[in-house]
Amino acid sequence: MTTSLETRWPSLPYVLPFVVFIVFLGLQQYSPLPVTIDYPLRVIILAIVLWAFSRDVIDLRCVQPIGTILLGIAVFAIWVAPDILFPAYRQSSLFQNSIFGQINKKVPDAVLTSQVVLWSRIVRATLIVPILEELFWRGWLMRWIISPRFRDVKLGTYAPTAFWVTAALFASEHGSYWDVGLIAGVAYNWWMVRTKSLGDCILAHAVTNGCLCWYVVATKHWEYWN
Repeated sequence: MTTSLETRWPSLPYVLPFVVFIVFLGLQQYSPLPVTIDYPLRVIILAIVLWAFSRDVIDLRCVQPIGTILLGIAVFAIWVAPDILFPAYRQSSLFQNSIFGQINKKVPDAVLTSQVVLWSRIVRATLIVPILEELFWRGWLMRWIISPRFRDVKLGTYAPTAFWVTAALFASEHGSYWDVGLIAGVAYNWWMVRTKSLGDCILAHAVTNGCLCWYVVATKHWEYWN
């Protein structure tokens, strides 16, 4: 089924999981389900979508695992550094406004009390999101901007417009954290150009998100999860 769908709509395996993810984020506050059911259910649905539609284009092989892990840790450090070094840094209207939204430091009580919810967030951030986002941003969009016949464009092909548009859109996805999101987008794009490897970008993204999960749980800076 996946192969026939990919033949008819080649973008589908790269785009659909990301679209489902974004829809879930947009509708999260309207869900009638308790978070103890809602959070794990979303993780399960995303995993099913990835398996059903994208398994043929997911490549987890890494060509530079040590460098990839180090890059993921570096991006995490860059992500949290401004708020550690300058606690009032993100209160500026440059980051919190009608376009990028407001930072919400309050977390649902269930996250604090339910291991199911907590681990659902961790699994989604470290295992699901890196795959679906790298499929979309680096696996598809960077190539599609170069040519709508993106499958004819090799992974990691550098073109200035594709590189910077992808980085800027990746930054915009992260709302009030657009500045560090831009740096992360540039770093991941650069790593894709350097390694030509979707697996390396997935691993780097997973390491960043895994470190961020550890930081959030350890320091109670829940705003990174909202």
